[in-house]
Amino acid sequence: MQTTLSDTYRNTPEGDVAEQILRNCVHCGFCLATCPTYLILGNELDSPRGRIYLIKQVLEGAAPTAKTRLHLDRCLTCRNCETTCPSGVEYGKLLDIGRHIVEEKVGRNIAGSATRAALKTGLGSPTLFNMALKLGQGVRSLLPDSLQTRIPASESAGNWPASRHTRRMVVLQGCVQPGLKPNINAATARVLDRIGISLIAADEAGCCGALAHHLNDTDAGLAAARRNIDAWLRHLDAGAEAIVMTASGCGVMVKDYGWLLRHDPAYADKAARVSAATRDISEILAAERDALKPLAAHRSPLTIKRIAYHSPCTLQHGQQLGGDVEALLEQAGFELTPVMEKHLCCGSAGTYSILQPELAGALRTRKLDHLQAGTPEMIVTANIGCLTHLQSGSSIPVRHWVELLDEAMAAS
Repeated sequence: MQTTLSDTYRNTPEGDVAEQILRNCVHCGFCLATCPTYLILGNELDSPRGRIYLIKQVLEGAAPTAKTRLHLDRCLTCRNCETTCPSGVEYGKLLDIGRHIVEEKVGRNIAGSATRAALKTGLGSPTLFNMALKLGQGVRSLLPDSLQTRIPASESAGNWPASRHTRRMVVLQGCVQPGLKPNINAATARVLDRIGISLIAADEAGCCGALAHHLNDTDAGLAAARRNIDAWLRHLDAGAEAIVMTASGCGVMVKDYGWLLRHDPAYADKAARVSAATRDISEILAAERDALKPLAAHRSPLTIKRIAYHSPCTLQHGQQLGGDVEALLEQAGFELTPVMEKHLCCGSAGTYSILQPELAGALRTRKLDHLQAGTPEMIVTANIGCLTHLQSGSSIPVRHWVELLDEAMAAS
């Protein structure tokens, strides 16, 4: 795609990146068929190709409007289009640039700004989130059904094995996951402990920064990244093999630290090191598959056998990881039911389900119809956002896949 950037953006770091991405786009339209918002709305401005043109116009000097911002806001950042694109267009990076510029030029009204500020503060702080969650759980039975579905019942984590192995890895606890589903990281620690790896948490680390980043608060997102880098480098220096991610949404963000901080002289090298050391739990366990086989061979019959697996966009498109979770679950004895449209987003997408409830609800219904078509006993996924979003519309239990693996191994 031919483009001529305005003087404002020409020969700037963001402009150079955007120009290269725009030039790679050949306007073929393959992305339209796999874009969730285009499939629902049928408006090309709500497709990757349409949004690319909107961003191109802004970079060439056109004044963005509230309508421009709306179409960019409606994007889930699922990056399905990147998986589909034959030209390798890095749409996600271009969208980040475009959203940041439009946010600065158009702004938002008081209500919109307040909502985003509340989401960044409330969801990004485990302390504040857990306080609000416990309050909600305390009055859950008194709330209407529509609100009860958004507040999960309290859960316990179970045992987290003490550090006792020579091999060690460090895990990101996350923002909302420890409060909503504390058993996920504990189950991960138990699984790794059984194959000779101790999992530890860096207390100094916090939110991965994705919430702020995708709400166009770049500075807050980078501040979170720097804090986490400082916390994790101590463990890497002490011999930790990897930084383990149990939420694929966090994983794709941390793997991008090297890119996001590439121009920071104090953090560029450190960020690249952290990104290189970051692994989704499925990557870790796939590499340890031989150690898992004896445990699977001697397990007791499974209580739950037929399951449907939803692969989060941040895992299959953002991190380009596919097949490992399914293989590990099948090795453990689970039967995976067939699922249509595996590539499509469920509508969670971080804060998207809160900011765009109608679109998110339509996508959830579509996804659940496909997941439930094979009459599974349970739905499993790999990201806390997908898990809670799907559970809010499903009568079938939804869990993290590593919890099922942990239970299967415990029965060995």
